[in-house]
Amino acid sequence: HVYAQKKDKPILIGLTHDASGQFANSGQDEQRGTIMAIDEFNANGGVLGRQIEYVWMDTETTPQTGTRVAERMITRENVHFIVGAIQSGVANAISQVCQKYGCIYFNTNSSSPSEAAENCHRVKFVWDGNGENFSRAAAKSAIETFGDNWFLMYNDYVWGQDTNEATKQVAAEYGAKVMDEVPVPVGTRDFSPILLRIQQEKPDVVAAAVGGDDFKVLRQQVSDMGLDREPAWLNNQQDWPDVYGLGINAAFGVFGTTWYHYLDLPGVADLVARYKEAYPTTRIDVPGNVFYNGYYAMRELLRVVQEVGSTDNIQIIKALEGRTMSAEDRMQHHDAVIDPNSHHVQQTIYLATGNDAPKDDTDYFKILAWADPESVRSEAEAACKLESYEDTPNYDQG
Repeated sequence: HVYAQKKDKPILIGLTHDASGQFANSGQDEQRGTIMAIDEFNANGGVLGRQIEYVWMDTETTPQTGTRVAERMITRENVHFIVGAIQSGVANAISQVCQKYGCIYFNTNSSSPSEAAENCHRVKFVWDGNGENFSRAAAKSAIETFGDNWFLMYNDYVWGQDTNEATKQVAAEYGAKVMDEVPVPVGTRDFSPILLRIQQEKPDVVAAAVGGDDFKVLRQQVSDMGLDREPAWLNNQQDWPDVYGLGINAAFGVFGTTWYHYLDLPGVADLVARYKEAYPTTRIDVPGNVFYNGYYAMRELLRVVQEVGSTDNIQIIKALEGRTMSAEDRMQHHDAVIDPNSHHVQQTIYLATGNDAPKDDTDYFKILAWADPESVRSEAEAACKLESYEDTPNYDQG
């Protein structure tokens, strides 16, 4: 395109959301969030007087696809920014390409601690709570409430592995003993060998980092074997698309989340109403944490572009680093801050369990407690070494 003036040229955002593979449901849910934020900005005149457009490509829950998609978006589509991720291996792959060119990348929903630790980058910002945040929020009370003999199981890829390591470390800090730990291959459909071991070993707590479609299968088999009441289950993080639609009893154990559609905070009901209006036919009737992260990440990116008055990557990165987002603005209980040294959004972590007194058929969770960001800070982030500004290519698609 040749535009008469810069203001006629749209700001183009590359959306890297899964539509297939283990996290297809979550990928499509965060896409509803990113697009709703874009639509709301466009309805109010866009950004810098320019409309926002997007190009989406399925990242297939596969790192190799993530690499290929990011290359194409930057070199052929000439996107200004890239936003979207569920699986941490995919997020890492996309961010390596983005750092090579200098393109700002928002990892919206992948929660491996490594994303803002050894795999951090100057161009990457990480928006979800991570596995260590969720472990820290849950571990101390779980040991005090349920006991100190722990059994660990985890999806055998970067998120599961790193979250399991964090859980092990945190549990040990608080005095737990790990009886056993079992990796679960992605795509497992028969959990009975592991569940039989749990029956025999009788741990006080099973700490599980299993996600996506694997979690749905695990949930059913745990229930079928009568293991959902004892031992106590700590399901690290419960993503809304993994549980919604399975019925009010689908959420089990104790788990973390970053947001819930019945938080008693100003603005929550309005966001839920806007979601229902934008997506009247979606299978997921109310927004959850995955939509929330996509929506708020995109909204903050567009706000910062407006504030900076430019699409220049270095100016925007500097404006994001250390940025405080008020509790009221984000509809959480504590202010959130983008850590300037790791680019991880430090935010409120909620502990929840299945709801024994639901208001309606969407009210799956009972919020038990919430932790302020400092109390659950991820120690893994000390390993982050961001590239210097000088070593980060200047990137501005005009």
